[in-house]
Amino acid sequence: MMPIKHLLHIKSKKDEVFDALSQPDKISKWYTSIVKGKFKLDEIVIFEFVNFATFKFKIIEYVHNELLTMECIESDIPVEGHVMKYELDENDGKTRVRYSYNGFLEMDDSYANMNFSSAKYLESLRQFCQKGVGEAFGSKNYRS
Repeated sequence: MMPIKHLLHIKSKKDEVFDALSQPDKISKWYTSIVKGKFKLDEIVIFEFVNFATFKFKIIEYVHNELLTMECIESDIPVEGHVMKYELDENDGKTRVRYSYNGFLEMDDSYANMNFSSAKYLESLRQFCQKGVGEAFGSKNYRS
């Protein structure tokens, strides 16, 4: 499999970044405006991208302030079985985020699109954590 990997640093405390990754009201400010569910081990969360796709993920790893891993169990596009992972630690006064997305069998157009989208939303996460304003899909700040 061909993983997508990104590494970024956010000038915010680790618990603030983890909250932005695991609380629906905060995720809706930087990722997509419609988020449902509880971010706890074995729970199902739903990310809705209106007029595009809906994704259901199962939380498969959850370590508060350190690790969040989700597996797609249902989607309108062919990404079932794909896994997103966020690992957090502190580095030089910032929160380091190691992001990985696994599930692609080849580096095709779908891989390229998800790689770009992942980077765009991770930058939105950084802006939300550092400045309080992200670019969630469906929000007034979203760049289409």
